[in-house]
Amino acid sequence: MRNALRTAVVGAVVTGTVLTCGTAGATPPGPGVTGKLISQTTIGDTDYVLRQVTVPPGQSTGWHYHDGPVFGFVQQGTLSHYHSDCASDGVYKTGTTVREPGGPGDVHLGRNEGDTTLILDVLYVLPHGSPYSEDVPNPGCSFQ
Repeated sequence: MRNALRTAVVGAVVTGTVLTCGTAGATPPGPGVTGKLISQTTIGDTDYVLRQVTVPPGQSTGWHYHDGPVFGFVQQGTLSHYHSDCASDGVYKTGTTVREPGGPGDVHLGRNEGDTTLILDVLYVLPHGSPYSEDVPNPGCSFQ
């Protein structure tokens, strides 16, 4: 999986165009959460987007889902990942990968519960023209 992710990321970088910075698109991301667009290419009706997402200590991405699968590589820090049932579905440390299948049935939140800035390299595989994420309200969890 790790080699497949790296191959996909390299392919997106090689075939894409370097663009500008943006912000993470969750509702609402914590203060200082940012997303830097690295590369984007469209093949047929699919957008392949590579971004670097930075989450400061104590912050989160906000609750959201994606319209297609997303693959992440934890470059620095630790990602604590939660689903809409408020239960943790994984803790991902530096050097590990995470996969999110996409669709409204996969509402989730990423949190940085550590004391080191979390840096994720994220490959989005989305229907052409889709946003990076679809904002949703907190599903009733005691945390954001």
